[in-house]
Amino acid sequence: MLAAAFAASTLAASPALAEYRTKDVPAVTGLDPATIAPNTIAFTDHRDNPASPESGLVPFTEWGKRSPAQKALLAPHPAYAEPDYVQTVNGVAKPRHEVLKVYVAEARFIVPRSADRIDLKRFATIPFLSRMDPAIKHKALSPADATPTKDPAAAFARRPDRPWCEAPDTTCIESRYDLEGKLPLGVKLANKLEDGGKKIAEFVSFQSELRVLPPDEAGQLVQLTRIEAPVAGAMEQNIFWVNQILRFGKFLAVMQPVGSDPNKTVVTAYMTLGIKADVLDRKKEYERVPVLRNLLPAQVLMGNSSFNTGTSISAGLPTYARNRIAAFADALAKE
Repeated sequence: MLAAAFAASTLAASPALAEYRTKDVPAVTGLDPATIAPNTIAFTDHRDNPASPESGLVPFTEWGKRSPAQKALLAPHPAYAEPDYVQTVNGVAKPRHEVLKVYVAEARFIVPRSADRIDLKRFATIPFLSRMDPAIKHKALSPADATPTKDPAAAFARRPDRPWCEAPDTTCIESRYDLEGKLPLGVKLANKLEDGGKKIAEFVSFQSELRVLPPDEAGQLVQLTRIEAPVAGAMEQNIFWVNQILRFGKFLAVMQPVGSDPNKTVVTAYMTLGIKADVLDRKKEYERVPVLRNLLPAQVLMGNSSFNTGTSISAGLPTYARNRIAAFADALAKE
């Protein structure tokens, strides 16, 4: 851990060599790396109509049919399905199937150094995550304390092949983000509308595993990038438990050599978030209260609300995804 902290502090002290900016493109898959300008992130989150609150959100089942490779590699694990579990309401246990909608951001950028000069293990640390977004606080989590492993009621979120955080060279993390700006006040007002229902928390907490993928797993990612070059390395943060609103999330970065220039690396990055559909459907109770009409969950999540603020999660998922990927690109370029 001391070595990781030293590496992170060294990165923080490096001179600013690059400052990446996102540029919207219709699609990232199939985009020729040679066409990407320096310090530019080609970005899409498939929001054809940004003014529409749910533009860019795809039903989970439709996502799996439309993009099976994405579903297999960007969901928490290849066999992941919408949750089925037993929920107790007023003392009565009832089976429940939870419907999800998925947000997928894709990006591609060029790092001006060869892939063999980029050590992804320096980035797969808690200190580095803290640098990526200081508003989110992280701490180490014992694999035995992962909620799906520890809590029988969360068994639906377990992996079928292994317990969470027990793959080799994996960092297990518990994270917390306190909502910013006017959102805590909005949450307090919204909770007053809930007559005995589940209250909304003023924070988002989540558990994840962070790791550099072994070569056999990384090699499969050419199915995603569709770049005809071997995968030189890949790193992921896989969020497997969230206290509210979301069911899962994943940040994945894939490095491949640029065929026309061995001194450059093309990085394709993804951010995927699985959102509970019933959260998005909570409209009527908010619409009847004037001050909360701008707090519709879909509007807030997609950054279309006056309650959105800052550069982290409270800004909305599209802004958060852009900033997270840009921070990662800058870090790779300065490494």
